[in-house]
Amino acid sequence: MLRVWVLGTVVLAVAVAGLAGAAVLAWPTVGIAASPTGLANVSLPGYAGHVEQVSVIGADGKEVPVGVRRGVVWPHVRLTAGERVAVTVEVRRPSWIGWLVGRHAERKETLVTPVAHVRSTFLRPKRGQVVAVRFAEPVSRVRIGRSTHPKLGAGRSVVPLGVVAAGAASTGTRTVSVAARRWETLSEPVRVSWFVAGARTRLVSDPAVGSRLRPHGALTLTFAQPVAEVLGSRLPLLQPAVPGRWKQVDTHTLTFQPTGFGFGLGGTVRARLPGQTLTWTAAQGSTLRLQEILARLGYLPVRWRPAADPPPTIATEVSAAVSPPPGTFSWRYPKIPPSLRELWKPGHWNVVTQGAVMRFEDEHALAADGVAGPQVWRALIRDDLVGRRVSAGYSYVFVHETVPQSLSLWHAGRVVLTSPGNTGIAQAPTAPGTWPVFEHISVGRMSGTNPDGTHYDDPGVRWISYFHGGDALHAFPRASYGTPQSLGCVELPEDAAAQVWPYTPIGTLVTIES
Repeated sequence: MLRVWVLGTVVLAVAVAGLAGAAVLAWPTVGIAASPTGLANVSLPGYAGHVEQVSVIGADGKEVPVGVRRGVVWPHVRLTAGERVAVTVEVRRPSWIGWLVGRHAERKETLVTPVAHVRSTFLRPKRGQVVAVRFAEPVSRVRIGRSTHPKLGAGRSVVPLGVVAAGAASTGTRTVSVAARRWETLSEPVRVSWFVAGARTRLVSDPAVGSRLRPHGALTLTFAQPVAEVLGSRLPLLQPAVPGRWKQVDTHTLTFQPTGFGFGLGGTVRARLPGQTLTWTAAQGSTLRLQEILARLGYLPVRWRPAADPPPTIATEVSAAVSPPPGTFSWRYPKIPPSLRELWKPGHWNVVTQGAVMRFEDEHALAADGVAGPQVWRALIRDDLVGRRVSAGYSYVFVHETVPQSLSLWHAGRVVLTSPGNTGIAQAPTAPGTWPVFEHISVGRMSGTNPDGTHYDDPGVRWISYFHGGDALHAFPRASYGTPQSLGCVELPEDAAAQVWPYTPIGTLVTIES
């Protein structure tokens, strides 16, 4: 009898264990699935318990703040399309079954946020038809160019570009950024181009022909016919030559991505194609950034200190040329002549900046025209990257026309020379104002016409610095100095002119004041 009782107890225990195991296996678990609107759908029968907590971990390993409404998980921050996220749901089961299947359960799933795709980036609308872009799935947010469609309802798969294919709009291009869900960030722009059959324009470019190129921005050409039919094996020829490479995006589209100094700053870029030449202008470098670099290299009477130093690369320097970083200017010397102080204006083109550019150009064997073109910017950036600075101090000349007339040479914070001098007579006055020296020669010939119509020819004039037209600082023998006697020049005694000349290279400012 005892053996029967023991056997029955064992059988019952096995049966109960089997039922418990079956209950654990068969008891409903929480379901996690992709949602057509939110990040995820969470499902759980009412009798199976309730959701206690939902957590989401993004691709960067950080927790994503979310909320749950009616079984839908909604992110509280923007997520990127195609991002892998880990969704974890914790469930608390009823007490009446918890003793058997466990009071808590956890389910984890990895989901990928949806990605919206443009069906075709090459469109062939009919004349008079609204140009529209089609997506492979409904989208919730779209940006066309710089305009964002505020509401697309539950999502649309066809979105008009806001253009009717007629007249000048028979061909064109737009950039399109899209998000499949309203809680996603917009995608990188996709370029969509269209051509109406029979349209005279057979090519569209982005940026448009005649507009401005960003230094490192891509240049895209889309042809009405396949690239192979239009160009064969040849690629467009860029002039002047630009470092970078062409890439064929699709059968109709080529993109050029510049490298190095890119398209340059302030120049003209041409693309030569069979039967036509396309022209763009390169973005100008800013005056403020030009002053920042010139100051840092020692070509200005001010110094510049950046708020933060970006990584010293060509790419960051070129970018800074267009969008200058913040910083502060300060005078390099304690005593600045008032007339020079009044000329300096940060962020504005002025004669101080012009003179510094001319001096830099002369130092680098460039035409000293005072214009910061592509060659000047390249040389400036190279010098800035390697820290090539000028060691000589800043010089400035100011001439007083009040009798007794005199010239003062200021250099590196102090007046190093003052000398009597002669300016122009009433019939040929010396022009008032401030001018940069544009020619600097130790000896030369001066000739011209006197006010009475006679001609003069003076060979062997020494220590010449031309600063405005035919006006120059130079040595000239006179019985006396300090009164108007010249034909517009500033005449100096030989010894004074010899001392001034080394301090007045091309770009040095000369102020004529009363």
